[in-house]
Amino acid sequence: WRHEPRRVQTLPLLLMRKGDPEMVSIELSTRGGDGQVVVELRGELDVAEAAHAAASLAVVAASGREVILDLEGLEFIDSSGLAALASARQHARRAGSDLLLAAPQPQVLRMLAVTRLIDVFAVHARVDDAAGCAGRIPQRSRRRPATPRSRP
Repeated sequence: WRHEPRRVQTLPLLLMRKGDPEMVSIELSTRGGDGQVVVELRGELDVAEAAHAAASLAVVAASGREVILDLEGLEFIDSSGLAALASARQHARRAGSDLLLAAPQPQVLRMLAVTRLIDVFAVHARVDDAAGCAGRIPQRSRRRPATPRSRP
């Protein structure tokens, strides 16, 4: 993964805070090789950016290549951002591949755990770890089987 990043899209948004305009953005860049593509997300993925990020991720995911989302630079994610990631995973699965998450920050990891999406996505500590596992992820969900409850 020593390829130079190729910027595919930067999504600047103009948000108003206390009457003063401020530029806020989520940045997506890609690098690829060996049937995989790494998408680096930087910034904050919230309701203001989620639709644009989902559309960009859908294009990459539909390529049929394994997609690794490098989340090291993602500082914040809300439920809209999580929905964008889940949608991108669905696109990847329909294209016969998968979407893996790598290097999430503690806040992002906490959101994945709270929403139980951590049981749906393959989450790796580093991009290199995800790259080594790509292509070996089963085509069905990685959910744990339900534990039967015993009756008194």
